[in-house]
Amino acid sequence: QVQLVESGGGLVQAGGSLRLSCAASSIIFSINAGRWYRQAPGKQRELVAAITSGGSTNYADSVKGRFTISRDNAKNTVYLQMNSLKPEDTAVYYCNAEVYHPVYRNTYSYWGQGTQVTVSS
Repeated sequence: QVQLVESGGGLVQAGGSLRLSCAASSIIFSINAGRWYRQAPGKQRELVAAITSGGSTNYADSVKGRFTISRDNAKNTVYLQMNSLKPEDTAVYYCNAEVYHPVYRNTYSYWGQGTQVTVSS
């Protein structure tokens, strides 16, 4: 059973930093592409950042220059470093990844459970 385990959310003051982590539940499951989404109350879920298996990255305009997505293949983990946080960054952040399952020899999309990020003004 593949699970994506998220960690790193919390409460921070405006201008502060947080780092989110998204790890596959077992080392046998390889994360290929990884993405971070967020959903604020009353708003639609939006894509924040994405990273390909080769390491190419893309960002929403609202976070460019402040957020950095990265990966550690040895740890099977995708990160989101968030700097210069603003109150409008407050949301539940979700990890989504394409994970290779060695038993089925196929890649499937999975979601993390979500982690709350709250930025106070």
